[in-house]
Formats: sequence, structure tokens, C-alpha cells
Amino acid sequence: MALRVAVLGATGNVGREMMNILDERKFPADSVTAVASRRSKGSEVSYGDKILKCVDIEQVDWSQFDLCLMSAGGSVAKEWAPKIAKAGCIVVDNSSHFRMDPDVPLIVPEVNADAIEGYTKRNIIANPNCSTAQLVVALKPLHDAAGIERVVVSTYQSVSGSGKAGMDELWNQTKGIYVNDAPTPDQYTKQIAFNVIPHIDVFMEDGFTKEEWKMSSETKKILDPKIKLTATCVRVPTFVGHAEAVNIETSKPLSAKKARAILKEADGIVVVDSPEDDGYITPVECVGEWATFISRIREDVTVENGLAFWCVSDNLRKGAALNAVQIAELLVERGALKPDSLKPGALNDEITA
Repeated sequence: MALRVAVLGATGNVGREMMNILDERKFPADSVTAVASRRSKGSEVSYGDKILKCVDIEQVDWSQFDLCLMSAGGSVAKEWAPKIAKAGCIVVDNSSHFRMDPDVPLIVPEVNADAIEGYTKRNIIANPNCSTAQLVVALKPLHDAAGIERVVVSTYQSVSGSGKAGMDELWNQTKGIYVNDAPTPDQYTKQIAFNVIPHIDVFMEDGFTKEEWKMSSETKKILDPKIKLTATCVRVPTFVGHAEAVNIETSKPLSAKKARAILKEADGIVVVDSPEDDGYITPVECVGEWATFISRIREDVTVENGLAFWCVSDNLRKGAALNAVQIAELLVERGALKPDSLKPGALNDEITA
């Protein structure tokens, strides 16, 4: 099977991770092209053992591609995704721009794979928010078993969720503090080094942040519109990996023992749950991993049918790049991407893998 794939936004954290995962998972691509903005034209990114030079987005003939994995931000997605899709290339977009569009499916393959059939309306598929992706993977098997009615979640989100600039700010502030150089916030509203900030994205009229709204709205679209969810999203001084403290209320009784057994059998989940000093997973340990890790499963006795757990995942992988590649794999599995869709003559040797 052979397909022609473009990664748009290839120089960013998520774009580079997309390139890595396409190679790691042996995605059936005949060629992979790195695409970026004009200012990044010629920048080099790795794809397996090859080095690819980025192509200027303005110079790409999108009719020559079957699939575009896009991680270039909302403004680029707004302008370019419809153009690329109209050219006959399926777009999997990592930005928030299309997520709540009723004609664009919002997909987490372990949760709502069948909804992918809706991509034909616009030829675009949306990737969910990083914190939503790992959450719905954890909620899905429990919802199927006992019917989740309400979710209360507090997130501990790493700075890589803000891109390279966020990671640089944490690094520079941490170094600066040790040499008595007072931190100056730039990417964040407050100092991020040795601190936590209960503010991700803009504030909305109801007092919630946009990130918190995304988690609620996206969970309803992906999993079940009847689920009530309230979130508090917090930026923490870790580089990679998002963690979530989750409390759920279910319509049917569900013991911690039963929940643990259900989660162990679920797709995309690894349970590490033992009441001892190292019987749980932290963000540092999930970096580079594919799974959503679940720990600290216990019954919440403050409500009738309550359960609490700890959920951790690599936000650059399952929260973004891995989920996008899994969507691409699902498109192949469902026959939306086929060998006979291959188009001749798209690439030159310099950028062909």
C-alpha cells in the first residue's frame, strides 16, 4: 500500500512528533513531505533515518497528496484546511478551529471510530484538545459499563502544551532563578518556574477558561452530549506530559475493583495501580509512550456512585501527534485512503522519504 502524506507545521513540537510516529508505526506512506511557513522553508526535520527539507506551503500542489496531517495553529488551519481539502487531500487538523464544526468529525479512535465516516462532508477531520484526548480514552470503557453522568477534572498540564516557546520560558526562568535573575513572564501571565498557574487560554464570560470549555464541549461531542463536565485547567512546570485528577459519578454502581478490571482490558490504556510508594505513573514516566496511564483508582464515598482516578499521558503523543496518526491509520483501515488514490509526480528527490 502506498500513499502520499504531507505534515504541515513540521518544524513545531507536534509536527516533529508526527514525523517520528509515522516512521515508528510504519505508516504505509510512499512519501512523506515536510511543509512549513515561508520563514521555515529549507529547515530540516528528521523522518526515520532521513533528513527532509521543509517546503513552503505556498509552493505545494495539494492535489498531489492524499493526506495532510496539520499542526500549524488555528489561523493557518482556517485559511488552508479548506483549500487543501477542496484539492482532494484529506486533512487531519490538530488545531481547535474545526473541532466544534458540526460537519467535521472530532475523533479519538479508541472512543468514536465510527464517527470518522462524517469526514466526507468537508474532507476534514479534527484532532481533539490534548487534555480531552486522554480523558475520553479513560472515560469511554467506564461510560459503557456504568453510564457516566458527571465528571469533575483538574488538570496538571505541561508547558509543551504551549509549544516550544513555553518550554523555553520554563527552561530560561529556572536557570535564571539560580543566578538571581528575576523571571520575566512572556508566554504566561505569571512566573511558571517553581509555580503553577490556574489559567490556560483566555477567560470567558462565565469565569471558565477556553481550555476548560474545550474539555467540556469536546467530551460531549466525542463521547456523549448528556455528560456533565466541569474542569479546572492548570499549567505546571513540567516539560512534557499532562496529568489529570478525575472524579466521576455513574448511573450504575461501579466498584474500584470492577473499574480496574474494565480499564485493564480497554484499548489505549495501561493501568499501573498499586497502593504503594511507586504504584502509580507520573508525567516524567509517560514521556515517549503511546498509552493513557491510569493510577489511583478508588471509590469516591462522597457521592452515591462515585469513582476517582489519576490519568497521565504524553500530550505531544496521544494528546496530539499519535492521535492524528491513529486517525490516518483508521482512514486506511476503513478504505478512505487506498493505493489507487496515489497520484504521480508530486515530489522531488530532496524531500522524498
